[in-house]
Amino acid sequence: MPDCLLVGVDTGLFAHCLTQANLPERLLNSQVFADVRDLPAELFKGVDAVVHLAAVSNDPMGGRFEAVTDEINHRATLRTAELAARMGVRNFVFASSCSMYGFAEGGARTETDELNPLTAYSRSKVAAETGLGEIARNSQMTVSALRFATACGFSGRTRLDLVLNDFVASALRTGRVSVLSDGTPWRPLIHVNDMARAIEWALLRQDGGNFLAVNVGSEDWNYQVRELAEAVAASVPGTVVEINKDAPPDRRSYRVNFDLYRRLAPAHQPQVTLAGAIADLKTGLDAAGLKDPTYRSAQLVRLNVLTQAIDGGSLGTDLRYTANPSDRSYISGFKDPAHRTRQAMPG
Repeated sequence: MPDCLLVGVDTGLFAHCLTQANLPERLLNSQVFADVRDLPAELFKGVDAVVHLAAVSNDPMGGRFEAVTDEINHRATLRTAELAARMGVRNFVFASSCSMYGFAEGGARTETDELNPLTAYSRSKVAAETGLGEIARNSQMTVSALRFATACGFSGRTRLDLVLNDFVASALRTGRVSVLSDGTPWRPLIHVNDMARAIEWALLRQDGGNFLAVNVGSEDWNYQVRELAEAVAASVPGTVVEINKDAPPDRRSYRVNFDLYRRLAPAHQPQVTLAGAIADLKTGLDAAGLKDPTYRSAQLVRLNVLTQAIDGGSLGTDLRYTANPSDRSYISGFKDPAHRTRQAMPG
């Protein structure tokens, strides 16, 4: 991409959940701490493009905070897009999700197939896309809804509440990969580096119209859950795969067709393979010092972070910081995210 100024906007809820020594924000020109529900219009003054990633970001969190998930993932997304359009932003990229296909028998789902959202998270993405289409049609702003496959891979704040990431962590620290379903559900995956490539394409795209919803991933990454578990076990010698053959059916099962993305973005196709993603996670998690076999109760699972903050009194059940929290030590190293502050980040 051409040289540009990057401004980050975040609440700082997961600021401390680092898996690398350096803050990811060091690559930004400035960082604003604010709740996505409260962004002021002036924040978008002079901005050319917005990449909207903010969300209550998976099914377990969406299940616990269903109303808040709609408020943040749907309504705050539309408010942000409306402000951006009003202030003359030219491009708006929205991190959508293939999970909106829900349970889909038969062939791989295309963008024109019926949606079947089964969870609060996926319903919020469908509602946001619908509203974004209206905003695009009534403004000069180009909107791209990237229906990402399930994320995986190591990063500066690696999450272990993602299927492949969890399997690799479990294999490394317990010697087992436990599949809670019967292993047959389909999941398309995409590495975080390839997600970044897709965002770059969306910011620069010339084809696809004023509003575009597109599946982002690769045909090669349509896997059944048991195949993911077996691939991890093959990469971590001695790992035992446990599949719950008596589990009730997991209705979140879908294969996805990525022909449109391949046609529109030939120079930005996914490059990371399943084997490469597993190797990346093994190296990164070892370097990060992940040693605790009870990692599922630790801070790399995002619902745990929210629960801890709520129980400690520093976060409300509306996922807003409380007025006078007793302890914000879990965001050490960051300015107080309850206030809108902008600061230069070290280069």
